[in-house]
Amino acid sequence: MKRRKKIKTHVKLHPVMTFIVICFIVVIISGILKLLNFSGTYNALNTLRMDYTSTTESVTSLLNLRGIKYVFSNTVSNFANFTVLSHLIIVLLGIGVMEYSGFLKVAIELLTKRAKKYSITFVIVLICVLASITDNLPFIAFIPLSALIFKYGKRNPNIGIIASFAALTCGYGLSLFFTGIDSALTKMTVPASHIIMPEYSISQFSMILIMLISIIVVSIAITLLTENYIARVIPKYEFSEDELEQIETGELTKPQLRGLILALLGSVAYLLIFIYNIIPGLPFSGNFLNYSEAMYIDKLFGANSFFADGFVFIVTMLFIIWGLLYGIGAKTIKNNREFVDALGYSLNGIGKTLVFIFAGATFISIFKQTNIGNVVVVLLSNLIVNSHFTGLALVILLFLASAVATIFVPSTLNKWVIMSSQVVPTFLNVGISAEFTQVVFRFGECMTLGLTPVFAYYIVYLAYLERYNKNEKSMSIWTSFKYQIPYSLCIGGLLLAIIILWYIISLPLGFGGHINI
Repeated sequence: MKRRKKIKTHVKLHPVMTFIVICFIVVIISGILKLLNFSGTYNALNTLRMDYTSTTESVTSLLNLRGIKYVFSNTVSNFANFTVLSHLIIVLLGIGVMEYSGFLKVAIELLTKRAKKYSITFVIVLICVLASITDNLPFIAFIPLSALIFKYGKRNPNIGIIASFAALTCGYGLSLFFTGIDSALTKMTVPASHIIMPEYSISQFSMILIMLISIIVVSIAITLLTENYIARVIPKYEFSEDELEQIETGELTKPQLRGLILALLGSVAYLLIFIYNIIPGLPFSGNFLNYSEAMYIDKLFGANSFFADGFVFIVTMLFIIWGLLYGIGAKTIKNNREFVDALGYSLNGIGKTLVFIFAGATFISIFKQTNIGNVVVVLLSNLIVNSHFTGLALVILLFLASAVATIFVPSTLNKWVIMSSQVVPTFLNVGISAEFTQVVFRFGECMTLGLTPVFAYYIVYLAYLERYNKNEKSMSIWTSFKYQIPYSLCIGGLLLAIIILWYIISLPLGFGGHINI
């Protein structure tokens, strides 16, 4: 009989206490680095004059009176304004209605009844990878939903949490469609390329082929890794009698069928209204688009657009419609009091999650204030420029530099603001196209986005692992990363292999997109 191998979960320090300790360490390190004059200077591109401006990034010390004042005066406001907190609470209102009414249980049962576990995992992973078009919303919605899908399937919900977070982070830089982030990156890449080639341009479909292949490969790899490794080494999840009672399903009854039909009709009507209002050119259509932008994706998801500002609430309302109409049809929600109870259903026991978010938000705020991350990105960018590498060596260096930079600065745009003005001209000078440069940069950050506590949505992942933790000891930060390391190494290796293969064979990146200029 084979002995079940488990990842050890012995914990010496609670994650919240770990965040507090790390905060003190970061404050001390900021003081030391300031004394050592840890800084970096780079040439930032001035897009108006099309020339470079020397810019210096240096560390801000918090190991002084000003730093202490910052911590005490900004901790409360940073927590209150932490986007993850507000978005999570709003989305959980919708998930709560779906769960309370029984919609989730019945819908998941119908969709997964005859499906194999590999198929279910693959679909979840693929959806998470493709969901990058909606920016960061999937981290809020899919982590708790994946846990429930696995739970209602009588499997360990932590497997769903780990797999969905791996797919969301490892697939964050992979986009089959031209997203708002792609548009914002291109707006930095193209001006940087104009320093060398004034007429250079990048189309919306110039990277679609390499992205398509990468999405398929990554989705399959994460599925296999989840089922063949994570599902076997993760500690066993023991269902309580109450949980088994909640997830027990039988034959579909007439009230349940009536509820599903009502939920389907209501959601179709809701979605048709929104779809019609994002289509330009039809009578009274396109009302939800921002016409101050030129590209459609920017009209839809650009800064200050209706969808960018309200997309979380739009999705939450869809969840509420599903749950409420099902509850009315199936008679699991009979009055307004029960509806209000349903709204708060997923918020029951959220107290510990809020503590996690408070500790994580405080750490992220302190780390960003020190500016250590930006200095590291500048130094990595300068390393690429001063390496004098060419060809494949330069490509691999950018991939690794992007991976390291992401640990300190998870934001794609913040990194590229610093790196693009130097990296893009460097690659063009050795005959490598700007679009391939951007692809390599994005693939690199896929490798380590799930391995940094500076990433705001990592806290959601950690908090939900703890929420479904059945062990006596709390889930540690190290253990949460330990589950992600296999994904990071596997996907990082695969994406690097795809880049090298593409470079050697010199395949087109997409329509009008090439490796060499």
